Amino acid sequence: MAKQELSIQDSVGEAKRYLDNAKEILREKAGKEDGYYQDAKYVKMAGHTAYTGVLFALDRYLGKKTKGRKDVDWYKQNLSGLDKKILHAFLTAHQVLHLDMAYDGAGSADLAKLGMQEAEKLIDWVETRTAA
Repeated sequence: MAKQELSIQDSVGEAKRYLDNAKEILREKAGKEDGYYQDAKYVKMAGHTAYTGVLFALDRYLGKKTKGRKDVDWYKQNLSGLDKKILHAFLTAHQVLHLDMAYDGAGSADLAKLGMQEAEKLIDWVETRTAA
């Protein structure tokens, strides 16, 4: 049986679920102490999960790339023509969630909070633009 494609609204719900899961990972597993998460493994996991949620929402809204795999430049190019503010939110989310958290395991709770806020902004932007 073929896998059914999600509607954009269902995709927004799925993206929010990813973000909720990322927050839960930080809250339940990462061990916050004095404003810093203690377990880099879970910081990395949460950053990757949240960033995946952002890409999930954007992919359903922006559509398919004609050739090859999507990369950060593809998202930047597509968002720059739509909304400069949301482009900046994407750049911040990419830096914080993908690079600082998912790759480097940066444990600052304030940094993680910023990344989650930018992710929410992006997902809400997709939801607003696709509301019927």
